[in-house]
Amino acid sequence: MPDSLLPAVQTALHKDVAPAAAFNAVLQLVGEYLRADRCFLYVRDPAAGRGRIAFCWRHTAAIPDPRHDWQDDTTDLPRQDPLFRAALAARPSVYVEDVETAPPTVLNRAFEHETFGHRALIHAHITENGQLWGILQPCLFGVPRVWMPAEHAAVESVLPLLLPVVQQYMHTVSTQAGAV
Repeated sequence: MPDSLLPAVQTALHKDVAPAAAFNAVLQLVGEYLRADRCFLYVRDPAAGRGRIAFCWRHTAAIPDPRHDWQDDTTDLPRQDPLFRAALAARPSVYVEDVETAPPTVLNRAFEHETFGHRALIHAHITENGQLWGILQPCLFGVPRVWMPAEHAAVESVLPLLLPVVQQYMHTVSTQAGAV
């Protein structure tokens, strides 16, 4: 199973397309592979401490679109969100089978409900040398989900491929409020 996602992502990233087009293709590939309801990519400038959910694939238009403007992400967000705190610390990716039963050391249930509304998710950290560059987040709504070892392996296999493309993308955008 992981063998089928990795080559597809490699192909999507090696086409001569802009990072935005590559990200959109990869999010769809990951989302469909995992049979997710939504898959988004949070991109981040570690030097500025700012990031945003810039790209999102949704299985249907009925699924909420969480994209937002650039935000400072080293002050309030880590205090509110243990998952983001783990990402900033370059800890391993977190596979949440059920937001409703996950302990508060893993996530802030109220924050997840208010901000995202999902029930199961993968919080996959795109890091280099202890710095967070992005988060790949596939999720499901309404039902818990056991993430199988092959799915863990598949997701982890694509993160290193996303890193240079996220870095390239970040060199082409402004992280100031209102910038796209």
